[in-house]
Formats: sequence, C-alpha cells, structure tokens
Amino acid sequence: MNAPVDVAARASQLRAELEQHNHSYYVLDNPTIPDAEYDKLFQELQQIEQEFPALIAPDSPTLRVGGKPLPAFSPVRHAVPMLSIRTETDTEPSGARSFDARVRRELALPEGSPEIDYAAELKFDGLAINLRYENGVLRQAATRGDGETGEDVTQNVRTIRSIPLRLRGVAPEVLEIRGEAFMSRADFDRYNERQRASGKAALVNPRNGAAGTIRQLDPALAAQRPLSFFAYGLGEFVGWHQPATHAEVLDALAAFGLPVCEYRTVAGGAGGLIAFHQRIRDLRDQLPFDIDGVVYKVNNLALQNQLGFVTREPRWAVAHKYPAQEMLTTVEAIEVQVGRTGAITPVARLAPVFVGGVTVTNATLHNEDELRRKDVRVGDTVVVRRAGDVIPEVVSVVLAKRPAGSLSFDMPGQCPACGSAIEKPEDEAVARCTGGLFCPAQRKQALLHFASRKAMDIEGLGEKIVDQLVDLAIVKTPVDIYKLGLLGLATMERMAEKSASNLLAAIDKSRSTTLNRFIYALGIRNVGEATAKDLARHFGSLEALIAANQGRLQLVPDVGPIVAASIAHFFAEAHNVEVIEQLRAAGVHWPEGTHEAAAMPLAGRIFVLTGTLPTMSREEAKEKIERLGGKVAGSVSAKTHFVVAGAEAGSKLDKATALGIQVINETQLQEMLANEKS
Repeated sequence: MNAPVDVAARASQLRAELEQHNHSYYVLDNPTIPDAEYDKLFQELQQIEQEFPALIAPDSPTLRVGGKPLPAFSPVRHAVPMLSIRTETDTEPSGARSFDARVRRELALPEGSPEIDYAAELKFDGLAINLRYENGVLRQAATRGDGETGEDVTQNVRTIRSIPLRLRGVAPEVLEIRGEAFMSRADFDRYNERQRASGKAALVNPRNGAAGTIRQLDPALAAQRPLSFFAYGLGEFVGWHQPATHAEVLDALAAFGLPVCEYRTVAGGAGGLIAFHQRIRDLRDQLPFDIDGVVYKVNNLALQNQLGFVTREPRWAVAHKYPAQEMLTTVEAIEVQVGRTGAITPVARLAPVFVGGVTVTNATLHNEDELRRKDVRVGDTVVVRRAGDVIPEVVSVVLAKRPAGSLSFDMPGQCPACGSAIEKPEDEAVARCTGGLFCPAQRKQALLHFASRKAMDIEGLGEKIVDQLVDLAIVKTPVDIYKLGLLGLATMERMAEKSASNLLAAIDKSRSTTLNRFIYALGIRNVGEATAKDLARHFGSLEALIAANQGRLQLVPDVGPIVAASIAHFFAEAHNVEVIEQLRAAGVHWPEGTHEAAAMPLAGRIFVLTGTLPTMSREEAKEKIERLGGKVAGSVSAKTHFVVAGAEAGSKLDKATALGIQVINETQLQEMLANEKS
C-alpha cells in the first residue's frame, strides 16, 4: 500500500530529527531533548513504518534496534585492503625516535633538514571496522578479517548510535571509513553490573565485549550492548577531493558527522612524538576507554605515497605500545579483606606479575557471587587485568592449566579482623562485617580514607602508621588524629623525630579544609568525591546537610533514594554527629558557604579544560572552579561558557572556535577566579 504524501514527509522529518538527536547525544555529548521526548518520536516513526513498510529507509533510526538473527556472516571483499601497521616493541618514549629515524632514512633526508610532521593518535583497544557509505547512506559494515576479506556485520554496526546512518553535508558517491568499535569503561562496568544482578555471565574485558558484540549473530542482542566508534582513516572513495594531510582527513570525517577522537595532534619530529607519547601515557588512566598505545602517521599524504609499503605494512605509520594491561600469573592464596564500610571482599594473592606498568601481587575477586562464577582456586593460572586507576582484578581462569586436586574456596562466616558475624543482605551482592567501629579493619580503612589526598589530605599518614596507631589503641576515631603528640609518635616503629614532626605539621595543616573535602572524608556510604561536591554546593553548610531529610537530599543533582538513605542514616547515628562535633572542637574548619549553589559566583557557568596549563594541573584548575560553584565538563558543547586552553589544546579548541565560545588561558582564568573571590 502506498503511503500518503504527508505521511511519507512526516517519516522523512522524523528520521532527520532522530538522527540529529542521536548525533547530539552520542557524538557531541550534548543531549538536546529529554529521553521521554526522544522515545515518543521514535515510537511514532516505528508506527508509520509498521503501517507502511515501503517507507523503511536504509538510514532509518529504527534499524538500530537489530533485525532477525543471522545464520552466518557473509564474506566482504575489501575494495582497499585493511592492512595492519608495524608495532614498535620498545614501550619507552625512545621508540618514537626510532620511527622518526627510519622515516627520514627511507626519504633520504639529510641531517639538519626540517622536521617531519606526524599525525599522532590513540591506538584503541577494540575491533577494526570498515564503514561503506554510498551517496551518504551507510550501506555496509565489515570486519578487517584477513585484511583482504572480512565479514558483513552491517546489522550489528547499525546498533552503534554514534555511527551516523547518513553522512552530514554533501557526501561523496562512495566513502569508506576505517575505524574502531569499542566499549567504554563506564558502559562495560554498567553492562556487567546488570549481567551479574540477573545471574548472567559478565564480559571478560571491554575489547572482548566489543569483538563479541560485533560478531553476535543476533542483532537484537548486539543492540543491548553499548558500543562506541571512532573513525581514524579511509578505505575506497569515489567523487571526493581528498585533503593533503591525514589531520585534514580526520577533520573532514568529523564534518561528515563521524565521531573522531579528540586526543590527537600534529607533532613535529621525534621530539613532538615523544612529548605526545608521554602526555597520553600520563592521561591513559583517566581516559574513558582502553588504549594499548599510540599511533604515529606521516601527516603529509604525498609523503605517505612516496614511502609506500613493505610486505603488508605501511612504512609511514607505526603503533607505539604501552605496557600490557592483561597478563597471566598464578594464584598463591585467597584471602578476604574488610573495607571501611564492612564490605567483605575476596582477594587473590598472586605470584608477582608486571601488568599495566606496575608489579601486581594482589587482585580483587569482587564478591562471593563473582568468586563462585569464575571458580577461582588456589594454584590456578589466571588472567589478571589492570586498566586505569582500577584495582587489579582476576578476569578469568585458564582451566586447562588447573592443578589436579584443587579445592573451591569457602567464604568465612566470621570477620577475620574482629570475629563478628558476616551478614549478606538479600538485596545486595556484598557480604559485610557487623562489627562497625569495633572492627579494627573498618577503623583502619576509615582512617586511611579520612587522611587520603582527596579527603583531608594528611601527607604521611599512610597504611603502616595507621596500622600501628590502631593496633596500639592510640587512635580509634578521626578525632584522635588531632590529639597525637610528638613524643608518642617518635617512639613508634619507623617513625623518627623528624618524620613525626612532619606528620604533625601535616595534621595541623589539614585542620583548614573545604566543606566538600570534609563531607567526603567522613566516609558516608555511597558518597564519593563528586557527590560530596554536589552536597557542599547545594547546602552550603554542614548544619543544613545534617538537618536535611531524605526528600530534601534528593533535590541534589544525582542523589537518588539509595544515596539519600545512606546520608540520612549516617547523620541519624548519634556517635557520627558526636565525632563531627569533636573534630570541629579540635579546630577542623572550612569557609562557610551559602545555602544554595545558585548564590555562588561561578554558579551556572560551564568550563572545559584542554591542553597542558603552564602552572596548574587540570585537577587543580577543576577544584578552583568548582569551589566557586562552576562546573567542569569533559567536552565542548553549545552550553559551554568558557574553554580554558593550554599547550597542545587539540580539537576542543577548534570546536570552541567553531561554536563561538570564549577561549581563555590560565592567566585569564586566575584573574577570573581572583575577581570572583573578591
């Protein structure tokens, strides 16, 4: 049945609107309408297409939810081979110098000639994909395969919402995009939490999650796994004037509406490559996704052609890796640790293994359910993963190497630190010690948290000192920290008089803090650093926070019923309020704020930090902005008020310029902060 003209026009309008909203949400990180409104538009388009199937266009957003399961993937012959690039095995920055020397030698450049410009990018830890657009519409997606022939995974790739189904602007007759499908750390964690909560198998790591999703024969199941995509190169193209440099190619792809990673730059010579390698190495733990290295490419495409290929690898590119984040080792013992909230966590004691840049000897097994699911036993050979600031974890067991006669581990019924009963609430995956502050393990963890850098920042009050203070019954609550004297500290093991004096000076310095740091230091369950800042901004005073009921607490951004209940329960305990009063009597103080964030001088203003600032770290700049009520976002959008740009600012600066957003440097930021304070 032919659809009426007005219905066809409405379907076309809905497709365009929904793809625009998808682009804003998944690529620009700047949602333009509420989820409920998006759902209404989506359902309207679905109803039209159900009634008039002829209106289902190849770029319809409804195709993103997945089609019928496939019996197998069809082979796809790549018009331009998807070749791999050489790997620089030297994980130190000097590996960049080797690549630059090799390129200069291949180009027969004399010593002293100008530096070569390189496009420097990230090496994503996902699955390589080729997207084929014909007249701007996504027609096919294929895996790399053997480089010559891949697999048709179009239906699954359509479920990745950051990939446009239709290119923006005037598109070429044919344009093939090379890029990486990956799963962000946050999406990986959220997916695994849902899987564990429903008793289903969790994904091993983000890379396997991405590869398994793309090669899932049922597109409907693939649609349930949240993947992302970054474009980084070209395949075949017809009817398009290719730019002169690789960096300009990436800019052009971004203009077509494709997601391109902002962590890229044009680096001059070996020195520029080394600086990029070091900068990304320092940022690696903070990235929202996994990488296993960086990639260098000669930026000038004419020089790329001149260099050509050796065997099946381009001479003009190299992957410069970082230390591996997954390694094999053996489990020497399994023990349980008691956290500051009483959480009982099984921990694997490992044969030392170098992974993620550090030597790892312990790895978390998360909880009893996860321990049972993975069936980790003493003597097992296991895959250990360390990514970012995340605590190392046992990912899986190599069953083929399991020793004969190994036994399953049984969780204890009593706390190993205090002997109190261990209970596991029905609605929680975590078992807990019931000993409270009576339990020295909880006491130690609570004190370490209180003294940590992002809390009260008491330098020198580390694990060994806290162990002694608690074991000797010198410190039982945080208040006792402020009662310590030089004589008592100097007699402790490994504590000379100078060390004791330095610790006392750090303790005294910590008396002057901020409200958000103090709230975070209290160790309220479910209250992290970000929530503590939100609470401090919203209430402005500790008294107002303590007096707030659960309904009032839920008015704070991102505070839901569970967090509100934790906060209310904490302040309902008389001994917690008593400790707070004693801390204030001991001289702990902070500048008193206002009762609403709206009254703070930078309230409502959104900042984005990019590049390297001359004298401040990003964390320092962020803290100063947030202290005055401002918000620091991770990406530039139309809602951004200021972009603070330092050296090697990159694409965020370009985007700010394109959107007409005010760009300031560190000096101007310091002036703004000083003026707002006065």
